Formats: sequence, structure tokens, C-alpha cells
Amino acid sequence: MSQVPIIWPGSSSFASGQTPFAFYDSDTDFTTDADKVASFCASRLGYPTVDVELGSGSFYACFEEAVTTYGNELYLYQIRNNFINLEASSTGSAHNQDVINPNLGNIIRISENYAQEAGAGGNVTWHSGSIPLTASQQEYDLDDWKTDQGITGSIEIKQVFYQNTPAIVRYFDPYAGTGYGSQQLLDVFGFGNYSPAINFLLMPIYYDVSVIQAIELNDTIRKSAFTFELVNNKLRIFPIPNQEGQLFIQYIQVNDRNSPTGSDFAGQNLVTDISNVPYENPTYQYINAPGRYWIFEYTLALAKELLGYVRGKYQQVPIPGAEVSLNQGDLISAATAEKAALIDKLRNDLDENSRKLQLQRKAEEADAMGKTLDQVPLPIYIA
Repeated sequence: MSQVPIIWPGSSSFASGQTPFAFYDSDTDFTTDADKVASFCASRLGYPTVDVELGSGSFYACFEEAVTTYGNELYLYQIRNNFINLEASSTGSAHNQDVINPNLGNIIRISENYAQEAGAGGNVTWHSGSIPLTASQQEYDLDDWKTDQGITGSIEIKQVFYQNTPAIVRYFDPYAGTGYGSQQLLDVFGFGNYSPAINFLLMPIYYDVSVIQAIELNDTIRKSAFTFELVNNKLRIFPIPNQEGQLFIQYIQVNDRNSPTGSDFAGQNLVTDISNVPYENPTYQYINAPGRYWIFEYTLALAKELLGYVRGKYQQVPIPGAEVSLNQGDLISAATAEKAALIDKLRNDLDENSRKLQLQRKAEEADAMGKTLDQVPLPIYIA
């Protein structure tokens, strides 16, 4: 026995629970419009001239889907436009009614990654260590040094403090390197604990600067430059040390820098991608008239598509002396085109009202106004 298709009776009465998901069943505006939208769609599909093989539940389902699609398009657009301002924010409360203000939080967080490479910021710890220097040894194996220090994982050397003795030190100790320090010489001559710097207190400052410059120039001309190079975890220093000592370095653990999830965000419920930006389904009563009109048209396209699938089950209907072919193919094709056109129009409207285009139009408006005002003659004041 063939199943008799449901025919639209001409009216409906919405009640809570008649939509698939009940997203908006408690919204009085939605419940009021549901029956109006059902009648609107039935009329546009040919009722009462032709039978419409859809029941009220089908129209309600299409209406609910249209509202949800409208909200999805709006909120996905908001997320795309503002994700840099939303990433790493709390997922606690929905942003449906919030104004998303541009902020520098994420930009600063990104810039910190560059700052930490120069040791000027960021969250990566710079560790300190020292390498024992051996007289006449120029090259030092950092892998061996790591093992001796009990360091695991890869490290990256950030600074090597291998440099000439500052000129200011030798400025106050002109006998450095002779085997006698200034204080030793003062003791020998019976001057006790007088500071060797007393000699310079009465000298003009430019004299002090010229002496320091002379010491540095002498180092540049007569000595090898203090420098180093790192190749294959081997540290080579120049010049070759002539006595034992300590070479101080600063380094980072590579895993600390390369970790994709910073410790600042551990254990927090934060926005990480578009899937957990806190947006809920739209509140239908807050949607304005242009938005509702789009929803009505999209509901009609969905109902037309659904009617096409229903009529596809009954491709030919027998009548006395003949058979009538139904237009399921035309309905589905038209519905597909209408849905695509409505989505394109909505996306275009959203793009036209983006923050970027609004600022561009505002700038163009200000420029045009300025050119207009330039043509206005200045008033003449007569005393």
C-alpha cells in the first residue's frame, strides 16, 4: 500500500517542541513568526492553487535552520575579523552581544618572541654558566661541558663574555700586568690605604676620557680582537688564552623557546581556534527587519529544496486517463541557486561593513569634505 503524502492544510499552530533542536522555541518572536513564515512559504510554493506536500513541522524545521545559518554566517565573520583580538581570551562567556575592541595583547605576545632572542623580554629563561679555560687551549667542546654540568636537551648559546679587560680598570691601575698592582706599590712606599684614584680627582674630565681612548686605541692596534665562533657545538675563542681562568656564558634551553604552548596558558580554558570562540546561537528577538527578511527568504529556499525531495519520491502521479510528472528537479535546482545567492549577498553585506572598509570610506568622506571646504571663500571682516 503506497503512503499518502502530507498536504499543507492551509494553516498551522506552533507549539514548543515542534522544531528539531528547539533552539528558539522559548523566544516569543520566533514562535509568533513561525506560523507566519509557514504560510508565507506555502503561498510562494503555489498554495492554494496547487497542493504543497509539506506539513507545518517541515516549515518549522526550515525556519529554525535558516535562523541558525544566519547566526553562523554573522559570528564566523566576527571571528575571522577579530580572531587576533580573541585568541587566548577566556571561553567563559558568549560574545553575541559584545563589542570586540581591537587590542595589542596578542601582538605584544608575538613580539615578545623576537624580544627574547635579544634578551629584552619574553618568557624564556636565560641560564648562566662558566667554562674553565686552559692555557694555550683555543677550542672547547660544549657537549662535554653539558655532560659535566648535568644539562639535558639542546641548548643555544646567547652570549659569550670573552672580552678584553675594560680600559677603565687599567686606567685606575696603570701598573696592571707588571707584577705589581697600584695598591701593592703604595704599600711598598708606605702610603697605606690611600686610593690610587686620588691622583686623578683634580684632573679635568676630558683628560680622563682621552686616557681611556688611548688605552682602547692601543688595544685595537697592538692586540688581537677578543672574539669567538661556534661551529658544530665547538666554541673557539680568540685570542688563545695564556693562562687558566673562567669563561662565562649565557644560554637557553631550546625546548623552552620552541614549545608551542607557553606555560602562561597551562590549565586555562582559553580560545585556541575558531571552534571554541564563545558564540551561541543568535537571539531571534534581537534580529532586525533586514535580517529577518533574509531568514524568511532562506527558509523559503530550504522549503523549496525539501519539497523537491518529497516530490522526487512520487515522480509521476496517476490521474484519470493519464499521469502527471512532478517538478522535483526544477525545485531542487532553483533552491540550490537561491541558497547560494542569499549566502553570497549576506557575506558581501558583511564585507561591506567591515572595520577596514568603514575606515576607508570615512577617510574618503573626510578628504572629499576637505576639498569642498577649500572652495568656500573665507568671510571678510570689516572693523
